[in-house]
Amino acid sequence: MLFATICCGRRAVEGACMVEFLKSEEGQGLVEYALIIAVIAIAVIISMVFFRNQLTNYFSNIGNNLT
Repeated sequence: MLFATICCGRRAVEGACMVEFLKSEEGQGLVEYALIIAVIAIAVIISMVFFRNQLTNYFSNIGNNLT
């Protein structure tokens, strides 16, 4: 027995709304940009951990020159 539901303003078979939702590509660009930003942030954090001592010396020299 198939139950009809209202999906996007029209009658549809139950489950069709979910299939339409999964096929929808709205917001895909936003997710891609978020993933790119996340990868860049991870790369920056890893590089800061790797160059920790050099960055500490660099910013210490800047602080000493300002005082």
